[in-house]
Amino acid sequence: MKVDVTTQRVVNRPRLEVAAYASDPNNAPSWYANIDAVEWRTTPPLVLGTQLDFVARFLGKRLAYTYEVADLVPGERLVMRTASGPFPMETTYTWASVAADRTRMTLRNQGTAGGFSVLVAPFLSVAVRRANRRDLARIKALLET
Repeated sequence: MKVDVTTQRVVNRPRLEVAAYASDPNNAPSWYANIDAVEWRTTPPLVLGTQLDFVARFLGKRLAYTYEVADLVPGERLVMRTASGPFPMETTYTWASVAADRTRMTLRNQGTAGGFSVLVAPFLSVAVRRANRRDLARIKALLET
């Protein structure tokens, strides 16, 4: 069963500023409600092939998984795929200028549930959408203050 969730939010800050903040893994715990910590498996900075461990809480459970950077166009797009973890997922961030000081940030999560995950996949899409909306609202609030 496929999971494919896209959410967007306009942030009243310049695109390069929003992209720099959102694409810095060290900032993830400040705006992702479910991420408790990020640990670099490879040496910074963020480049193709970088691997990062994310420790998260989701649906009341602790999850630890490794993401690998699959595509990176600074200021425009970041794509990360799980290299290991309980659910294969690809996360894509894109940033587009709406005006000189306004940015549309898009967050897309997609994956295919297999095994036990098939049972929770319908609920997973709803939970991911809800979490993404909260996270984008949080990054907007952080960057606009």
